[in-house]
Amino acid sequence: MALLEWKIEYEKGVICQNFERRGWSRTEGDDWNVFWATVGTVKQIFNPDSGMRLGDSQLICHFPNHYELTRKDLMTKNMKRYIKEKQKEGVVVNDFVPVTYLLPADYSLFVEEFRRLPNAITGRFNRDQQTYVVSRYIENPLLIGGKKFDLRIYVLITSFRPLRMYLGDGFARFCNVKYSSDVGEIDNPFMHLTNVSIQKHNEEYNNAHGGKWNVSNLRLYLESTRGREATERLFQDIDDLLIHSAKAVQNVMINDRHCFECYGYDLLLDDDLKPWLVEVNASPSLAATTAMDREMKGALIRDVLAVAVPEELGEGEYRGANTRGPCRDTGDFVVLYDEAAEAEKVRRAEEERAMGKEKRKGKSWK
Repeated sequence: MALLEWKIEYEKGVICQNFERRGWSRTEGDDWNVFWATVGTVKQIFNPDSGMRLGDSQLICHFPNHYELTRKDLMTKNMKRYIKEKQKEGVVVNDFVPVTYLLPADYSLFVEEFRRLPNAITGRFNRDQQTYVVSRYIENPLLIGGKKFDLRIYVLITSFRPLRMYLGDGFARFCNVKYSSDVGEIDNPFMHLTNVSIQKHNEEYNNAHGGKWNVSNLRLYLESTRGREATERLFQDIDDLLIHSAKAVQNVMINDRHCFECYGYDLLLDDDLKPWLVEVNASPSLAATTAMDREMKGALIRDVLAVAVPEELGEGEYRGANTRGPCRDTGDFVVLYDEAAEAEKVRRAEEERAMGKEKRKGKSWK
């Protein structure tokens, strides 16, 4: 493959090291092939007033309007619309977003629910573009060792139309203080908020493992405590959640072939082993707080680049986001959803049914 030029807006070791390992050249100009940019810069690049146009051989790390999925108010709006559309089609989609109100638009509904269940509506308030997002608190989180945790799952999308999704690695993030549903403890961040940026300030924080488990260890634990069948069903539900969340924004996302994006999904599991979507991050943290972090996030970026810019491409074949041919497992990424391949399966199945029907019609019975 021809040597490419790369550009980055902020110094992140796991990103720079992966570019360098490929032998590509760094540039500070506009002659880049792959640009790891901030969401703000991507917005400027795709602004029609900027006069900028990406060339055939340029690739950037965000979709222009990624916020349809990564801004919580828009994510909720898109999910509600998507579920209603599927219901009209007779398709059942599990509601995996906690009851959420967008204020001020849903103020009357919120007040009615708050009066009915005042202790349940203790969720966080997120101010986003003058809209307040109020989510119902999950009161029965799954606990391990008495502690609350959530999941960070990485998902790479290289195209929304057709939808091409890859499932990456992830980890569980634990609180340092044992969980209590006591309303008096609702303001204790070390009990309720799993963010490492918060938990690292607790005296019980362990710098060796950072309060994290990788997903494979979590799966083994659940298989031993809840059984293999229940665990398998949980992870299938997680896959469905990820796919439906992308389908919910598929028709409103600007699907530019110069774009790819690695999303950080934050999920919460309740005690019934039901996954809930908390939020989706367009720029998940790539800071490495432990040795496991450095290894996992370095491998993550390695595999993101391997999917987006395959090394086996020949001279002159690089043309931005490569969406030719079926998706395939790459490194630690496994194919989560390949819309074109799924459509082809349906087409072949319909052909086989039609052929079988014709054979039955032409068969002579004695």
